[in-house]
Amino acid sequence: MKKNAIIFLILSIAVIGASSQYVSGANEAAKPREFFAFDNGLQQIKSFDEKANLLKELGYDGIAWRGGAEAGKMIEALNSYGLRMYCSYISATVDANNPTFDQRLIEDLEAMKKHQTIVWLCVIKGPDPNDESAVKVINQVADLADQSGLDVVLYPHAGFYIATVQDAIRLTKKVNRSNVYMSFNLCHFLKTDDEKNLETTLKASAPYLRLVSINGADSGDTQSMDWDRLIQPLGDGSFEIGKIMKILDEIGYTGPVGLQCYNVKGDDRKNLTKSMKAWKKLSE
Repeated sequence: MKKNAIIFLILSIAVIGASSQYVSGANEAAKPREFFAFDNGLQQIKSFDEKANLLKELGYDGIAWRGGAEAGKMIEALNSYGLRMYCSYISATVDANNPTFDQRLIEDLEAMKKHQTIVWLCVIKGPDPNDESAVKVINQVADLADQSGLDVVLYPHAGFYIATVQDAIRLTKKVNRSNVYMSFNLCHFLKTDDEKNLETTLKASAPYLRLVSINGADSGDTQSMDWDRLIQPLGDGSFEIGKIMKILDEIGYTGPVGLQCYNVKGDDRKNLTKSMKAWKKLSE
């Protein structure tokens, strides 16, 4: 009898533990996605403190920065408002003879290390580009990042060597290391692909996806559109951003989402305010 009671007690504890884990997982999934703004949306705001203050005021969780632009000072300002520098954007150049990357990354690594800032790496075409030299330079950056416990995320950018999501997937696989991932950037996807391929593309990227960037955009023949139609404040344009969020839910992506603001006309504060209202509506 005692033996049966002990077995029952053990099974009860196991069930309660499993239930707790399930509830915890559900709560984790229910957390709102973190939303950050690209620093190209705060060009009219000059000081580091003012940038951080505005992001906090409007409800953003942090910023995407550019390497070599005094990352340490921006991180210090963000810390004082409880915000994050999610990533710092740097470039590498693919050249069969001399692949190189922006050496200013080395200066920023100490500050980035303390903040767990992702190295967001765009890879540009050099004189004689090929995958072998691309892998070499990505590994150089990944080695440096790894020493600081940081991840590298490849940034597909129209016109660059890594121009498409497919390019990023291919090279992420070729590099094949635990701290190298890729991102999905809506405006560059629309510039290089057909929007009907959105779901297929996002699902293919799911195993490697670490960052996502969105913005308002127009729908249609997007590859022939100029950037002013492909990058607008969130909520503007005819492209249905909700489709992306739905697919991200389906593939289980719970990571941060960034707001691309490149060359968006008008007042920075008004644009960021408008985009945050649209984000809250999307999040509902």
